[in-house]
Amino acid sequence: MAYRVTLIPGDGTGPEITETTKAVIEATGVEIEWDVQEAGADVLEKYGTPLPEQVIESIRKNKVALKGPITTPVGTGFRSVNVALRKALDLYACVRPCKTYPGVRSRYSGIDLVVVRENTEDLYAGVEFERGKPETQEIIKTIKNLGAGEIREDSGISIKAISVFASERIVRFAFEYARKYKRRKVTAVHKANIMKYSDGLFLEVARNVAREYPDIEFEDRIVDNMCMQLVQKPELYDVLVLPNLYGDIISDLGAGLVGGLGVAPGANIGEQYAVFEPTHGSAPKYKGLYKVNPIAMILSGVMMLRHLGEEEKADRLEKAVAEVIKEGKKVTYDMKPTPDDPTACKTYEVGEAIIEKLKSL
Repeated sequence: MAYRVTLIPGDGTGPEITETTKAVIEATGVEIEWDVQEAGADVLEKYGTPLPEQVIESIRKNKVALKGPITTPVGTGFRSVNVALRKALDLYACVRPCKTYPGVRSRYSGIDLVVVRENTEDLYAGVEFERGKPETQEIIKTIKNLGAGEIREDSGISIKAISVFASERIVRFAFEYARKYKRRKVTAVHKANIMKYSDGLFLEVARNVAREYPDIEFEDRIVDNMCMQLVQKPELYDVLVLPNLYGDIISDLGAGLVGGLGVAPGANIGEQYAVFEPTHGSAPKYKGLYKVNPIAMILSGVMMLRHLGEEEKADRLEKAVAEVIKEGKKVTYDMKPTPDDPTACKTYEVGEAIIEKLKSL
């Protein structure tokens, strides 16, 4: 029986890498019925929104989606398609594996860590107050009256809220992920030494949840120290669980350790739904040139196959990707020794090379 999966090609170079990824996934032999849905800047005029309601309804129906990158429109008041999807579907866990593949240009080798980021609160929840507004002045006055400190009157304000509910949910997700994929350790990342009532709460909850998983090692790190540790000795870390803002920053640091966003897959997962997508943007200036690296989205497809329970097919596909990367012949310009390398391949040629590898595995 075929899986039914929502497919969102996206915009910019999204359709190009989505087309290649779709072909590669189908070459594994997994039967998928694709429910193709339009979203992004290209459909703004057609639907009046970059995220039509039918896209969300499709994911609710199918439970799983594979999504190409989408441009966030400027000046429309629409914050982000990605953020809107996370809120609409309660995709509370952002999962970003950071793994080195031989052949990728990087200063490091042997890295295999996973960043698990809380997606729904912290500073990224968007609870903000604009400089000079009456409500902002009221907050400033209230904080002063409560004896909680003084804020300059010309300040903009963002509220950082961290709850027991969301903290427990994301930490438990990290431990369950570690157990499912036989990972050895979970590290909670925070700034509890300074923000004792928000990050301190996150750390307290993490320690409590960790006691329920005696089979998995647990530790915590202050976020600034964590950055230094990842640069100096990333091999010591396995699964990192973080609040929203730190998770965003650390996941890009992790991508930098393993060769960049071109090999950085991602997923946003909730209790009922899961959306798989590359970490990088839509690169609209390259639209139609077939220059962009499809590997991050293909690896996101690997994550999707694992989520569907197709472990053997996922392992084969990841192995095929790894072999193409290692050979270094059929890769895009960003994975060549120099960006102007004349042997650089087109997006679809990378996919064709991976499909050929699949046939021999």
